[in-house]
Amino acid sequence: MTTPPPAPRPVASFFRGVGDLGRGFAFWGRLPGRMALGLIPAAIVGILLLAGVITLVVFLRDIVDALTPFAEDWAEVAASLVRLGIGAALLGGAIVLAVVSFTALTLLVGDPFYERIWRSVEQHLGDAPPESDYGFWRSIRDSIGLILRGLLAAIVAGLVGLIPLVGTALGAVVAAFLTGWLLADELTSRALSARGLDAAARRDLRRGQRARVLGFGVATQLCFLVPLGAVIAMPAAVAGSTVLARTLLDRRAAMSQAEESTAPTRSGNGA
Repeated sequence: MTTPPPAPRPVASFFRGVGDLGRGFAFWGRLPGRMALGLIPAAIVGILLLAGVITLVVFLRDIVDALTPFAEDWAEVAASLVRLGIGAALLGGAIVLAVVSFTALTLLVGDPFYERIWRSVEQHLGDAPPESDYGFWRSIRDSIGLILRGLLAAIVAGLVGLIPLVGTALGAVVAAFLTGWLLADELTSRALSARGLDAAARRDLRRGQRARVLGFGVATQLCFLVPLGAVIAMPAAVAGSTVLARTLLDRRAAMSQAEESTAPTRSGNGA
């Protein structure tokens, strides 16, 4: 009788997800040529989005003032607190949207490069799935979907950021987790789709190990916030997501095997 693998504790599982990204970075030493290919689209998209965020920061005060004419007659302290909250919400939401858009646009622009990275990682790990055509139009559809979900996450994080006193910190945490989940969702899609899993099956698989998926996604998102981190981390995120996808599948297979081996025993006990 096969013993089912013990369910990992959420905190330990979360850090195992962080470790999956670390294993992705390790491929810089194993497949340096292929990983370097991913720098090109990441750099192009990263520069454009960074320019947008910097522009927002430069004009943020003017934008906040334009949005809060009602506070002109308020006491200075109250007006400053409201404007600070709105400014933090706008900037936080913009950063969330930029991170998600970076992933979506980079995967779209650099699809041929990341296809090679993914395939090389699969072959290096062994038991690679058969060749599959992810498709240009599918990439566009997935990118648009990710950006729209990122916009929703940005709105949610922005609204949370408006909560007095704790809003800025709480909004940052909410943004990290929402964005992390979206990034992990998108990045693991290629490896899982290549193995015949549709969108519903992929969601079920990820939900079965939420903490690990979140650990990988949040770690990726935090790397993207470091200057130039997004450019260097993007190839590692593609490699790490391949490791993560295979781990999720292996654990599901182990659980299924354990359940099948115990089924006759349960049936015999019930007879």
